Amino acid sequence: MVSYLMTGVTYAFAAAVQPGPFQAYLVSSTLAHGFRRTLPAVFAPLLSDVPIVCLVLLVLTQVPPLAVDLLKVGGGVFLLYLAFGAIAACRTYQQARPGEPAPATQTVRNAALVNLLNPNPYLGWSLVMGPALLGAWSLRPLYGVALIAAFYATMFAATAVILLAFAGARALGPRVGRALTALSAIALAGFGLYQLWTGAASLVAR
Repeated sequence: MVSYLMTGVTYAFAAAVQPGPFQAYLVSSTLAHGFRRTLPAVFAPLLSDVPIVCLVLLVLTQVPPLAVDLLKVGGGVFLLYLAFGAIAACRTYQQARPGEPAPATQTVRNAALVNLLNPNPYLGWSLVMGPALLGAWSLRPLYGVALIAAFYATMFAATAVILLAFAGARALGPRVGRALTALSAIALAGFGLYQLWTGAASLVAR
C-alpha cells in the first residue's frame, strides 16, 4: 500500500505546483477576491474529475486525439474569457472589505469548468493515475481507495498553501494586489492562447 500512497502523493504534489490553467485561475481569483472566497474552489476537481475519471477508465488510453484537440480549443476560449475578466478586475481593483459576501458557488463552478476543459487531467488520468488505480484495485480495492485519498488530500493541501502565499502578497496593499492581478491575467491569457494554438494547429494538421 505504501507504494500506492507515495504514487498518489508524488503525482498530486507535482500537479499542484506545476503552473497550469486551473492554478492560474485560482491565483487570479485569490488576488481579485481573497483567499476565503477562493478556497472552496480548491475542491472543484471533485466535481470535474468525476466525468474525466469515468471516461478514462472506460476507454483508457483510447481517447481519440481529436477529443484532446477540441478540449484544448474550448479550454483556450474559456481561459481568454477569464483573462478578460481578470483584466477588468485589475482596472477597477480595490481591496476586499471584511465580511464581504463570497460567491463561492460561482468560483467553484468556474474552477470546475476550467479543469474540465483542460486536457491535462485527461492525459494525467490516462497515462498515470488511471493505470495506477486499475493496478491497485486489482490487487486489493483498499489500495485503490488509498491511492485516490492520498492523491486528492495532497492536491487540496498543496493548492491551498499556494493560494495562501498569494493571499499574503495581496495583503501588502492595493498596488501589489493590482500588479499580481495583472500578472495572473497575463498568465490566463497565455495559457488560453497556447491551448488555442496547439489545439487549432493539431486540427489543421489532420
